[in-house]
Amino acid sequence: MTTADSSPLHPDAIADLKQSVAGSVVLPGDPEYGTASAVYASVYGHSGAPALIVQVSDASDVGVAVAFARSHGLELSVRSGGHSGSGFSTNVGGLVIDVRRLNAVEILDPQRRLVRIGSGATWGQVATTLGEARLALSSGDTVSVGVGGLTLGGGIGWMVRKYGLALDSLVEATMVTAGSEVFRVSADEHADLFWAIRGGGGNFGVVTSFTFQAHALSRVFSGSLQFGKADLAGLLTGWRDVMRAAPEELNTTFLAMPEFPGMPGGVQVLVCYAGDDSVAAEAALAPLRALPGLTGDDIAAHAYADLLEEAHPPEGMTIVGHNAFARELNDETIAALAAMYTELGGSVLMLRSLAGAFNRVPDGATAFGFRDSEALVISVAFLPPDAPAEASARVGALWQTLERHLQGTYAGFSSAPHGEDPALLYPPDTLSRLARIKRTYDPENLFRRNHNIRPELAPAD
Repeated sequence: MTTADSSPLHPDAIADLKQSVAGSVVLPGDPEYGTASAVYASVYGHSGAPALIVQVSDASDVGVAVAFARSHGLELSVRSGGHSGSGFSTNVGGLVIDVRRLNAVEILDPQRRLVRIGSGATWGQVATTLGEARLALSSGDTVSVGVGGLTLGGGIGWMVRKYGLALDSLVEATMVTAGSEVFRVSADEHADLFWAIRGGGGNFGVVTSFTFQAHALSRVFSGSLQFGKADLAGLLTGWRDVMRAAPEELNTTFLAMPEFPGMPGGVQVLVCYAGDDSVAAEAALAPLRALPGLTGDDIAAHAYADLLEEAHPPEGMTIVGHNAFARELNDETIAALAAMYTELGGSVLMLRSLAGAFNRVPDGATAFGFRDSEALVISVAFLPPDAPAEASARVGALWQTLERHLQGTYAGFSSAPHGEDPALLYPPDTLSRLARIKRTYDPENLFRRNHNIRPELAPAD
């Protein structure tokens, strides 16, 4: 067995590690290695072959694993749900800290709606457990996405207009730093780290648990409105105008997609009305239902947990995705989006309305940028696995035609092979502040398997 720098790991070192953790150490050749090392990101072409996987049971285990990686010069990955589109949940020849056993969901204070969630829990598990207490958190869209990765990167979910990002509901976290120190971080303790982990990703340590203030919610009205092969620009304009006047309980995603086996193509508006008042929900939905070309409507009352789905990307295809924020969905931007979608052919165009609580968080209050945006724009092209490099380059070139209409990018939906340029993820002042905090807590850049904020980006003191 060798490390990333080809130095052998001595069997005694492995034996000592096994004795030092309450969890498990999984090695190549162990019966469970195949399952333990598998990640969802394989659909993006990322697969790993770590030298060892430490399935941690508590923060102490995390500290031991971090120290082991540091002392042996091992590439270090942290894995919760394993959905990193860039493949950061695994590596080749290094160590993976697997936090999936840290998956408890506890209601600490029902009156204040405080809940503590392990970073290895999944959002489907969280939604089900909290739903039993008539509580919810705005999270991701997918059942198996991990709480840790999504929260640290933002968390644009089905109640983003009403409650903001997942990280906007965070009040405290427990984390392990590159020095294996265990910190409780909040607005009052290690406030610099608390600011940084709300949008700065996994650059600063391993979060083992989060404390959120959940929201009272007994049910939602959710489903989709189908419009078939409609006038894309016209329908997108109508959707924009409806959402600008809609109550913040109404959260929607505009989705244009080609035909896939078993899935009709055309335009849909995916809906979540976050409230149990059926009269108010019907009033909010009426303008969407009045848009031209409606062919189907399956919106009904559901538990919030039932809204979360599992991702099932087309098999045997190469996925080329891009995303960015639209400060304003003006007519020129909409025309450019429609033109790109038509020119691409066989792609998915998705816009999520953000206007509301997402915008009211002051710039700089968290490390998440571009709070002045009206929508998140996502384009995903599906290419044959043997498509030439020119095909992927063409997709990128068409996306670049939108550059002057958009800003930044959202790390949570990125599949950049080596991570995004931090300058795309953060405004300049935010990036400088993050780099200073990185230099303080991780000067050797141990936590670099992420959209990496390098310590040397920090301005000179």
